[in-house]
Amino acid sequence: MDFDFSDDQESLRDAVHRWVEKGFSFERRHQLAKAGGASREVYTELADLGLAGLVVPEAHGGMGMGAIEAMVVNEELGRGLVNAPYTYAALMAPRLLAGAPQALQAEWLPRMASGVALVVPALHERHTRYRLAQVSTRALAQGNAWVLDGTQCVVPAGDEADAFIVPARLSGAPGDEAGIGVFLVERAAAQVRGYPTYDGARAADVALAAAPAQLIAADGHALLEAAVDAGIAGQCAEAVGLMDALVALTVEYMNMRKQFGTTIASFQALRHRMADVKMQLELGRSMSYYASLKLGEAPALRRRALAQAGVQLGQSMRFVSQNCLQLQGGIGCTDEYMGSHYFKRLTMLEVSLGDTMHHLGEVSARMQDTAGVFA
Repeated sequence: MDFDFSDDQESLRDAVHRWVEKGFSFERRHQLAKAGGASREVYTELADLGLAGLVVPEAHGGMGMGAIEAMVVNEELGRGLVNAPYTYAALMAPRLLAGAPQALQAEWLPRMASGVALVVPALHERHTRYRLAQVSTRALAQGNAWVLDGTQCVVPAGDEADAFIVPARLSGAPGDEAGIGVFLVERAAAQVRGYPTYDGARAADVALAAAPAQLIAADGHALLEAAVDAGIAGQCAEAVGLMDALVALTVEYMNMRKQFGTTIASFQALRHRMADVKMQLELGRSMSYYASLKLGEAPALRRRALAQAGVQLGQSMRFVSQNCLQLQGGIGCTDEYMGSHYFKRLTMLEVSLGDTMHHLGEVSARMQDTAGVFA
């Protein structure tokens, strides 16, 4: 198989890399984090590059690109520690709106592609624990309109968004895959409480009390799965970029730091540890490629592949970030040092859209033929 990137994909990578070098220094990220993590300005700059419309169809003002281009962009954003809800707003939200009536798509997708509107998924309730069918928010029909009652937690950039995409139950009980609708709720109809997150970004709890909503899809569980899988693939790519940069930073530190009159990079035990770190990075990179390539498969194959990628990336993120921080010593724990920010972002990613144990359970549930045992 040919794993080389096309000229267009390399050009896209270079464009994002140049913007990061010119417009998003670590000093800027650090200041944003200390000020509470607001990222709307950064997202607007990405939209000015056309990246907000990367996967939006050309008919709605987007670039109409696919999973590999999204992977390329997310790798560079991760490498640059860019503080913006890109995966949620630019990759997941357009996929969710793809199931909406044409009028609703025409109303929102062009605004999302241009960056005028920031729309984010609000998928998690207090007891969801990554289970997409565990929906207790209720939708009630009022004539030709809908209203929602419920609370969504840890919504990325929730207090900066213009609208939310929310799953709500039309029928059945929490845990049933049937009876879940997907709705768009404008910010003005919700009560939003924002707060900073561990990695220097922002999130919010969104309370809906008879909030007016527009129906995207009445049978929404499969749509939610597809969007979450796109988000997992995007976060896998971001993690690869983060780990790449953190490993390079650690090697640079080891070649500079001296003990006993020589650089610590010459110590055999530390060289062996860095070899293990590099191995985990490359395992993560290969599974990130696998995840993006499998997004177009049938749902059963896609779900298993994305869960497998989630397991490997979760293990890689934890191993790489923890070992690199230990190798950097005390300075690696300081807020003024870039390494600590890579660590915090990787720690957050490992529990976003499903932690490692959740993905391991998903893989296990789909091992129906051999249960992993080969005769």
